[in-house]
Amino acid sequence: MRNLLRWCVVVVVASCCTPAAAADFFFKDGDRIVMIGDSITEQHLYSNYVEMWTVTRFPAWKLTFRNVGIGGDRSVGGNARFARDVVSYEPTAMTVDFGMNDGSYRAFGEDTFKPYMDGLQGMANQAAAAKIRVAWVTPQPLDDSAPGKTALTGYNQTLEKFSEGVKTIADKNGGLFVDQFHPYLSVLDAARAKGSNYQRITAGDAVHPGPPGQALMAASILKGLSFPSLVSSVELEATGKVVAATNCQVEQVVAKDGGLSFSRLDAALPFFPAEASSILPSAPILEELNDYRLKVTGLAAGKYEVQIGGTKVAELTSEQLAVGANIAASALAAGPIAEQVKAVKTAVETKNRIHHDAIFRGIVLTNVPDWVYEIIPRPELEKKRTAMIQERLAKVAALDGEVAKALVMKANAFTIVPVK
Repeated sequence: MRNLLRWCVVVVVASCCTPAAAADFFFKDGDRIVMIGDSITEQHLYSNYVEMWTVTRFPAWKLTFRNVGIGGDRSVGGNARFARDVVSYEPTAMTVDFGMNDGSYRAFGEDTFKPYMDGLQGMANQAAAAKIRVAWVTPQPLDDSAPGKTALTGYNQTLEKFSEGVKTIADKNGGLFVDQFHPYLSVLDAARAKGSNYQRITAGDAVHPGPPGQALMAASILKGLSFPSLVSSVELEATGKVVAATNCQVEQVVAKDGGLSFSRLDAALPFFPAEASSILPSAPILEELNDYRLKVTGLAAGKYEVQIGGTKVAELTSEQLAVGANIAASALAAGPIAEQVKAVKTAVETKNRIHHDAIFRGIVLTNVPDWVYEIIPRPELEKKRTAMIQERLAKVAALDGEVAKALVMKANAFTIVPVK
């Protein structure tokens, strides 16, 4: 079972800054998004990465993301807590990612599969009643160091069958099916095929990937959501003529001393979590999800230094520039674009950490011993709990504002200088 990905690039005239392929993307401007799942979701890695890619690709959109993953949970638990943990946020869209625990880490059996399907269907019913768009996400496969050229053995065979169940639920209820199992599996198998002594490439442990594996998860999910790869694209002639500009504005173009300078106001940012870079030799997802293009024709033969905001980010030949180069990795390594992306990531992580620690784990999931109710009547205590949650949620909403501030786009000075 393979998920078909629709990659769409919109060609826009030079002065237009309309986000590329927004119509195909599952998330929409104005969405309130809840991401529910188990401990892999509660790690706030793939969920943060999905959020970061989304808000940097559409920085002008008004979006909120809330993570309500709980370690050890299963679909039946997600169904049981749906009203409290999902509907209470009044979301317009959500992702559901269960299955890792649901199979009980053993061979496939109806005794585990039926409760899994019942839990998913229960969530589907509640989501339909609340008019929430749902992306149904498969679990990712285990990544262990067992020998062999395929990871599709043991518990992964169970997870593949559970993934088929996710598709059944999505099809039955008109939701979006997102297969991260098979794209993830193909990366594991390609790495295994390189030698007999396979070492886990996703970090963390076999069940809970570290940043490299969770970046792979996020990329697989985003592709299933029809995430647009285009950040922006500029094509210039060495004379200073702007041939095309997609999802950006180009001004103040000056041809001088065999090179060029210009101002580029992008309508999006590239993103990749630096802590996940070890996955790139196995899965080049940085460039797959970030097409940040620069093309210059007519330059004299030779090498050229590309500077952004006065910082050298790349050195390219005239041939590379003539066909067009994706400079996403270079722009994320140093310079003003890299600094802005870091600021956005800090704001997102801060917001999500406070939501998790001070509200979701800090209050919502805190069990109150019965003896407390003997001192403070239950209605009174629950009223205080609700008031405290609302007070802290207001602070999280303010932190959403900090994310929005970090996303304000600014023009960057580009310079292309011949290397002597």
